[in-house]
Amino acid sequence: MFQAFLLKYAEIGIKGKNRYIFEDKLVSHINRTLKGLDGKFTVTKEAGRIYAIAQEEYDFDEVTERLQKVFGLVAICPLYRVEDKGFEDLKEQVVKYVADAYPERNFTFKVMCRRINKAYPGTSETISADLGEVLLETYPDLKVDVHNPEVLIHVEIRKGGINIYSKSIPGPGGMPLGTNGKAMLLLSGGIDSPVAGYMIAKRGVTLEAVYFHAPPYTSERAKQKVVDLAKIVSQYAGAIRLHVINFTEIQLYIYEQCPHDELTIIMRRYMMKIAEKIAEENGCLSLVTGESIGQVASQTMQAMAVTNAVCHMPVFRPLIAFDKQEIVDISEKIGTYETSIEPYEDCCTIFVAKHPVTKPLLHKIEKSERNLEEKIDEMVDRALETEEIISVW
Repeated sequence: MFQAFLLKYAEIGIKGKNRYIFEDKLVSHINRTLKGLDGKFTVTKEAGRIYAIAQEEYDFDEVTERLQKVFGLVAICPLYRVEDKGFEDLKEQVVKYVADAYPERNFTFKVMCRRINKAYPGTSETISADLGEVLLETYPDLKVDVHNPEVLIHVEIRKGGINIYSKSIPGPGGMPLGTNGKAMLLLSGGIDSPVAGYMIAKRGVTLEAVYFHAPPYTSERAKQKVVDLAKIVSQYAGAIRLHVINFTEIQLYIYEQCPHDELTIIMRRYMMKIAEKIAEENGCLSLVTGESIGQVASQTMQAMAVTNAVCHMPVFRPLIAFDKQEIVDISEKIGTYETSIEPYEDCCTIFVAKHPVTKPLLHKIEKSERNLEEKIDEMVDRALETEEIISVW
């Protein structure tokens, strides 16, 4: 029944002279999101408004579900777009809109008109009152409430036509993809890192991802689980290239050469080193992790400071102050939770210290890492040379 959608943004509106750049990125992502659906859509940008106009029949639920994953949108409004054929025709169109949109017409309402086309006769206030009167005459069970209506009917009179809408489906907010550079996400099969990827993408950052695989200690099913998580995140973040690194040789060498209470920190530092090398080669400006202060031994302030010391580029941690339940809530909302809790571990328990150091000192960690100097560089080079790249969309 709705011929189009009015797609509203928020933050983009304060970008001044650069606003068109953000709008164009948003339009481009909306086009990609709607591509391949049964119904064809034309996405247009008109004077601070973005419209997705249907060219043929479409599945309403499928379209709105996809649009709710487009960062930058704050509201998705199913819309009647009608030609300006005079006020008598407008009254008929508003009556028809209410009939189509609301099978049970026993609610309180208010009509709010915006007369952007100043050549249209009357004022916004008089048009609103006249349209409200017509609705009351047509549907006796309706009642006007100008202060707190259950349904607010918007009528926008523009030079190119008239928009009628009253429903608003919330969008994810944030900034359009591609407006804030690219980052490398350290992605595991857990709950946290997919949420971190979602959160940083919400700020307009495109993603690549790296996963550290440890066969035969971790299974191919564990790797597939990470691929599945990347696919879910890509529904919001766009195409993701997943770099799969065989980390087994490095982990075993660290296990053999370093104090066991420092295993987690030292392995983490080498993961960050490798991730940074891949990030630099692929034009990324930062690393992204799913760490949260105090959640596990490797995520204390001291441990993260020691981990950071091995990197040159910034490390973003979008979940740094989140409680675990807050992270779980987001993972359920974006659809990653059920996959994350599948029983396929991507970190073998033999590589996890029974009593890991929680307040590591950088000079002690660097001293322990000197035990690795004989072979570690060639192992890192080998891991990078044998990386597998999986394109996820």
